[in-house]
Parts: sequence; structure tokens; C-alpha cells
Amino acid sequence: MKKKKITVSKTWIIMVSFLAVIVVGSLLLYMPISTADGKGVSYLDAFFTATTATCVTGLVTLPTVSTWSFFGQAVLLVLIQIGGLGVITVISGFMIVMHKKIGFSNRLLIQDAFNLNSLSGIIVFVRKVITGTFVVEGVGAVLYMTVFVPEFGAKGIWISIFNSVSAFCNAGIDIIAENSLCNYMTNPVINFTTILLIVLGGLGYIVWWDLIRVSAQIKKYGLKSFRRLTLHSKIAISATFIFIFTGAILIFIFEANNPLTVGENTFFEKIQFSFFQSVTTRTAGFATVPQENLTNGASLVSLILMFIGGSPVGTAGGIKTVTVVILFAATMSTIRNQNETEIFNRTLPKKAVNKAVAVCGMSFIIMVSSTLLLSLVCDASFIDIIYETVSATATVGLTRNLTAGLDSWGKMIIICTMYLGRVGPISLAFAFGTRKENRNIIKNPVEEINIG
Repeated sequence: MKKKKITVSKTWIIMVSFLAVIVVGSLLLYMPISTADGKGVSYLDAFFTATTATCVTGLVTLPTVSTWSFFGQAVLLVLIQIGGLGVITVISGFMIVMHKKIGFSNRLLIQDAFNLNSLSGIIVFVRKVITGTFVVEGVGAVLYMTVFVPEFGAKGIWISIFNSVSAFCNAGIDIIAENSLCNYMTNPVINFTTILLIVLGGLGYIVWWDLIRVSAQIKKYGLKSFRRLTLHSKIAISATFIFIFTGAILIFIFEANNPLTVGENTFFEKIQFSFFQSVTTRTAGFATVPQENLTNGASLVSLILMFIGGSPVGTAGGIKTVTVVILFAATMSTIRNQNETEIFNRTLPKKAVNKAVAVCGMSFIIMVSSTLLLSLVCDASFIDIIYETVSATATVGLTRNLTAGLDSWGKMIIICTMYLGRVGPISLAFAFGTRKENRNIIKNPVEEINIG
């Protein structure tokens, strides 16, 4: 009798690889050498911290700056870098450096990890991703050093490197102070360097290379060359700037007169804060004001921006800007009674619309489930709880001072939420529900239903 070959879905491999990194990281952080006092922490806190670093979220149950030793901070930095780039990308990068051949199955894993549509040039793509990441993080570290080295001395170099990697990977974990970047709310260098790193990380690698390609054609085509951007890049760039500026304007309106945040600051400082808050909610997690001091209006705007997140094939989380644009375009097409969904004079494939619906739906289910479960075990206001769960689902890391007070059940709920949010709703949908298409299957009869 012929044995049935067991096959493992590549989405399962990605999920397990992230879990493996989290487990290894938690064991390293559990060691006494990882803590500043040498006494160690509980394994649950170590596991929570490893999860938040690998899932580039930023929610922490223990203050990073005072809890972890240099070794512990180095472990966190490695976990953040792996989480930002992706486990499969890091492994492939090592294979490239060691001149090892990357087989077809590994190429499929890379394609799935980055959600790419083709295997063509995938090794070159990985090289560009790793090289571009290190270059941008290096520039960010140098900019940070102009502030942190004069303030902290030689230690400022390590702080700058850590903060640059964390910002680019949209992790939101820092080793500066227990109140994140609140001490630097009025410092333009820290603010705009962080904004730049967050935006570049969240914009997506595909957009980077497309912009570089088009920029090289400016001499030949002038500004019209930007019309030659791919549809993905046009959507990602347009949506990014629309969400950033719209978010900043709304936050300014709600917070300009709030004495608990920036009500007493200058006009420029209010503008600076508004843009920072609008950008950091796009899954970065750094804070220049305590989030619990925001008005209800600004909190609602932040929740929406957190849920949306950054763009695909980058370091950001959330349901992604492109997803939101596709859903909006599909909605407008339905309202206009159009059979096709069109954006920038291009027709979108129905598969893309269906995928956008799946991503949004799965994220919403994870967020609602987490909110309900956390409400059962946590005695806090609804706005604090949903802020926490949306932040965890979208791997943002902003909190209204709730994370540190979570009990064991609350920590485990947020751990699961961060993991599911990072692995990706669409990957979960495939991992738990994929099956081979049977073209010979008899289709069920079609029947009309009433909607709305």
C-alpha cells in the first residue's frame, strides 16, 4: 500500500517559524543574565516581551529601560529585527551570505511571507530588502546620535542604534525612558527622524524600488515619469499621505486646546505632535504624550489609524492602506452599480477585492474576540480595553497605561492577539481553511438574498 505523502502548508511554516523565534527569545530573556538586577523575571513576562518584540508591537508589561541588561536589550534588538524583516527573510539572507542555494520551496516561502505575486527575481528582492533596511537604519541611528550622544555619552550610540531599528521596524520599543519619547515631545530631530523611519518602514519595500526606478527616468520623462509607477505604488503612496495628513489635522483639532497634552504648547509644537501621533499610530507605538490623556475624539482617530496600519510588504501591521482603498473603491463601485472595481483607471481583479474583505474581516474578528475576552478579566474602561486590543491586533504598541497592570489571563490574551495580528489574518484564513480546488465538484444552486 502506497503511503500518503504529508504536505505542510507554507503559511503553517511561517506561523510556526515565528512561534519558534518567540519561544527561543523568551528562554533567553528568562535567563538572569538578561535582567539588569540579575534576578530574572517570570517566564510569562519573558514570553510576553519576546512576543511583543518578534511581533514588532511594543506593548510591554515591564519597563524596558530599567528591566533588561545590555544582553537582554541585545536579545530584544535581534528579535525586533527578525520580526521586522520576517523569519524567512532573515534565514534566506544568511543562506545568500553563505552562498547556499535557495531551493524552490524556500522561494515559495519568501513569496508567501512578502505576499508577492511572482517568483521572478525573488533572490535579488531579498538582497535589496536586507541592504536597504540596514542603510536606512544606519542613517536613522546617525541622526539620533546628534541628540543622544551629547545627552548620554557613549551609551547614546547604543540607544541610537536600538531606537533606529525599533522605529524602522515599527516596533515602538525604546531604551530611553519609561515614558517612551514623552521627554522629547518638542525635539524636532527626534520627532522627524522617528517619523521618517516609521514612514519608510511602513511604506513597503516594493514601493521603494518602484520609486527608485521611476526617479531614474525623470531626466527622460520629467515629472510625468511618476505616472509610470505601478498601481500598487500609486495606491500605497496616495493612501499613506492622505491618512497621515487627515489624521494630523483631526488630532490637531481635538488636542490643540487640551491642557493634558499640548494645550499649553506653541503652534509649531502642536503641529509637530499632531503629525507624530498620526504617524506613530500607523503601527509604530512610540508616544510623545501619555495616550490616556488624549480626548475621546483624538483617541477615536488613533484607533482608526491603528486598525488601518501601514502598507503591504513592509514592516508595518494593521489591515494595510491598500486594503482600505480597495474596500472603499469596491463599495463605491457597488453604489454606482458597476460590475468592476476601478482605481487610477485600472480594473482590480476580483481576487484582490475578496482578499481585502478577508483581511479586514479576520482582523475585525480577532479584535472583537480579544476585546470581549479582555473585558472578562480586566476591570478597566471600555476605551482603555479597546485601545489595548486594537493596538495588539494591529501590532502598534500604544496603550492607555493598561498593559503594565494586566493579570496573567490578560497577558495571555494580548500575547495571542499580538501573535495573530503579526502572522496575518489572511495567513490564518489559509492555514485553517485552505483546501485544493476540485473543478469537478457540483456547485450548489444560486439563490438571491436581501442585503441592507
